[in-house]
Amino acid sequence: MTLTLGFSPCPNDTFIFDALVNNKIDTGGLTFDVVLEDVETLNEWALAGKLDITKLSYGVLPLVLEKYIVLNSGSALGKGVGPLLIQKSKVKSQNVEDLVIAIPGEHTTAHLLFSLAYPGAKNKVFLRYDEIENFVLEGKGLGVIIHENRFTYVDKGLHKITDLGDYWEKETGNSIPLGGIVIRRSVDATIARQVDSLIKKSIEYAYHNHYAELADYVKVHSQEMSEAVMRKHINLYVNEYSIDLGATGRNAVLKLLDVYQQNKSETGISKAGIFLETVN
Repeated sequence: MTLTLGFSPCPNDTFIFDALVNNKIDTGGLTFDVVLEDVETLNEWALAGKLDITKLSYGVLPLVLEKYIVLNSGSALGKGVGPLLIQKSKVKSQNVEDLVIAIPGEHTTAHLLFSLAYPGAKNKVFLRYDEIENFVLEGKGLGVIIHENRFTYVDKGLHKITDLGDYWEKETGNSIPLGGIVIRRSVDATIARQVDSLIKKSIEYAYHNHYAELADYVKVHSQEMSEAVMRKHINLYVNEYSIDLGATGRNAVLKLLDVYQQNKSETGISKAGIFLETVN
């Protein structure tokens, strides 16, 4: 059986999926038709129900719950890993909510966290995450950065205004649910559990067998990064929640749904059946 699978070319995702998609573990007869795209493209595809299995921002999860269910493995959660609001000047910015803000996608978790911290901001432009540093450097406005840009903005002379992840943690007491892996609800539950187990095995393979030397699959999709930045990226976003969300991770995701509902003034988001149930 072949399933379509989408994830980003970022080091944390290629690290997680390398063993699975490159036949380094036994997949039990499953094969995967793989596409690598930036997370906002994957979010848009999730809205359209394009792929069987996909990485997405937890910020878009409320809009795709009718189509997809969250797997226990493959997520990016943690503390101190959230998006940063940055500016060009060291000088304290004027009222953020009056300025133009570049955000890495309308349906990203970064946008949701920014909206939580700055609910009155209206002048937003949505760009690919890797275009935002230049947007700020060119003096066009402020920017919300994610992924490896967390490690590069200081070297480019840019300055942090707010750690949006830290704001979330202080406001909610939860880890930050950035991204997760979902599978189409129409996929048989036994197959879904098999996929979930395979992602876990793929992560364990990467960590326990081959972390000392990063796989070529990680390097080839991150050619503009130094290996040190690749490792920082992996260390930040791949952790115990990636192996298994667990109760703590699930609670963080549910809290994000609460914040989404409050922010959008929406009702009726059902929290039943969000996560794939495992069989002991």
